[in-house]
Amino acid sequence: MTKNISIEDVPLNGFHQLLSVRSGGGWVLDGYVLSIIGVAMVQFSAALDLNSFWQGMIAASALIGIFCGGFLGGVLTGHLGRQKLYFFGPTIFVLCSLAQFWADSGMMLFICRFLIGIGVGFEYPVAGSLLVEFMPRKHRGPRLAMLTILWFAGAALAYIVGNILLERGGEDAWRLVLASPAAIGVVLVLLRIGTPESPRWLLSKGRTAEAESVIRKVYGPSFSLRNLPEQPAEKKLSLSDLLHSGYGKRMLFVAVFWSCSVVPVFAVYSFAPKVLQALNLKGAWASYGSVCITLMFVVGCVIATRLINLIGRRSMVIHSFLWSGLALLGLGAFSDGSEVVVLSLFGAYAVFIGGAQVLQLVYPNELFPTEIRTTAVGLGASLSRVGAAIGTWLVPISLQSYGIGNTMFAAAAVTLLGLLVSLLLAPETRSLSLQEAASLNR
Repeated sequence: MTKNISIEDVPLNGFHQLLSVRSGGGWVLDGYVLSIIGVAMVQFSAALDLNSFWQGMIAASALIGIFCGGFLGGVLTGHLGRQKLYFFGPTIFVLCSLAQFWADSGMMLFICRFLIGIGVGFEYPVAGSLLVEFMPRKHRGPRLAMLTILWFAGAALAYIVGNILLERGGEDAWRLVLASPAAIGVVLVLLRIGTPESPRWLLSKGRTAEAESVIRKVYGPSFSLRNLPEQPAEKKLSLSDLLHSGYGKRMLFVAVFWSCSVVPVFAVYSFAPKVLQALNLKGAWASYGSVCITLMFVVGCVIATRLINLIGRRSMVIHSFLWSGLALLGLGAFSDGSEVVVLSLFGAYAVFIGGAQVLQLVYPNELFPTEIRTTAVGLGASLSRVGAAIGTWLVPISLQSYGIGNTMFAAAAVTLLGLLVSLLLAPETRSLSLQEAASLNR
């Protein structure tokens, strides 16, 4: 009988599938809108006569926006609810992408890209929390992990569509390229219409009648709050709880592990051709090597998504950091090796880091209770982007001053720091209900 069935143990239904598309579409758009700038950088820099300062500022603007938007979005989503802010990111993408079509200066592009970054920052806590708070427990990890794969799909789509537009759009084709995310944004806004509020958030605010109504609408008239395995917290939690008590320890783990998993990836991915050239890969080796590495990142994320329920979160993050760190150490030690050796080690890193990549959205959504979940996700996203921005900025300096071997050793050190922190702090949340996973008493 349904009165004894937890909504975390029900089979996937049409609503779950639609919600996966609604949230997953946000990550496709995130990958697209963040990557499209690289496609048109050469063209709009020449057309607007931008110097190196403005090129760098425009390239970094979205990361700065994500830093602001992640934290702000997390706090506001905790206070105002998931549903209201579910449309913020796509709407910002539409408006600012269209505004870029008429950009006439580096400053205007910087402002547009900064606001787009804020929209991306909002997507992390908003879309992820809605997905995790409705999803049955055995599908929770794989569906959250899937979002990372969709981000790479969006990035690949940006390069495909962007290059087609540049080839066929004439002298000002870069304007069409930068405006193109608006089309996806409009579709996503329309697709998200009708998404209900999270019953867990409603319950945390004492709005039990509304929570009951949502549960009946999503799961059927025989379901009620009795089927929701979550009780309101005995005391209200706030931002300060992320900085002390038991949740402070968890926030430290999330911030460090997330940063250690993205810093080398952003740094290497942003400068892949330059890094490969420093590793003595030239011509076709460098061109096809960049494509190969991108594909290996996707392969690693796909494998991790399939294994996340099989080996568990803790084992996955530990093994991911261990083997990817060893691959980077190998790149440092054999930086003057043959093309096959270099690409093999690079490919190994890309595959093995997939485990830590997909857990970036799984761990912070599972380790914190409803009241502070979005704040934790937003803070983790913000802090990780600080490290990513610094790491990306340091790559060309390190290559010039210390050489490729030492640069790879530095990347390995960051990755192995993630391993150490995971060994000390990473918990296991597989097979737990969302409230059990977030509880400090287990």
